[in-house]
Amino acid sequence: MSDFSLLISTYNWPAALKVCLNSVRAQTLLPKEVIICDDGSGGETAALIKCLKKDFPVPLIHVWHPDEGFRLASIRNKGMAAATGEYLIQIDGDLQLHRHFLKDHIAFRQKGAFTTGSRTMLSSKNTDRLLNNENADKLKVIDLRNFFNRLRAPWAQHFLATRYKTKGRFLYYVKGCNMAFWRKDILAINGYDEGFISWGGEDNEIAIRLMNLGIRKRFLKLGGICHHLHHQQASRKMEVENLQMMNQAIQEKKIWTTNGLEKYL
Repeated sequence: MSDFSLLISTYNWPAALKVCLNSVRAQTLLPKEVIICDDGSGGETAALIKCLKKDFPVPLIHVWHPDEGFRLASIRNKGMAAATGEYLIQIDGDLQLHRHFLKDHIAFRQKGAFTTGSRTMLSSKNTDRLLNNENADKLKVIDLRNFFNRLRAPWAQHFLATRYKTKGRFLYYVKGCNMAFWRKDILAINGYDEGFISWGGEDNEIAIRLMNLGIRKRFLKLGGICHHLHHQQASRKMEVENLQMMNQAIQEKKIWTTNGLEKYL
């Protein structure tokens, strides 16, 4: 079953990355490799990865580029190019994963489809508890926000797959911190469009091009549970420009980006 790679994006928050990687270590199903997609973090993150990889249960690979501002699309492309799994599960490094997170994703995957999921939003108080507790991966989270995103019911996941947030105004709705793709589908659209150089829209745009290719969106609900650590929101300074790029992909029925991952292969 370990024919899949886990990609974790991070930027200058090693304490959160440690929580995330500890929750990966505790998974009931492990990937063949974990690839840290590092958007220019400093030496503390590199030192953490070097320390953890000594006894990590699977290869821990650090893909890094210099800090030149928000280049999440670019570093994710570099991580995808380095991945050897036929299936790619993508998360952010400020998540704590439920122990069945990866197991749920693999049981849910289907050919000709990509997956997006949900997350809970932790309070600052519970985030502090996670960051300061040595057994953070076992800490019980009690925030009431996003309550239904905490529930797990494997019997209902496939039933909801095409019924939850897959139509109307939610057609292109995704959460980039909790997504999964077949690697061949990502290669067919040339990965992320690296024209996105500020927060927002890059995940929706890649979903649009996948769907233009004929790849169905399936929503993993009541499974693939993850908890998002509280932090200050990123700048939305180019939200309008990013929305225009998304709309262009819809109007032009765009599939391929010329500014994608092929340059790293």
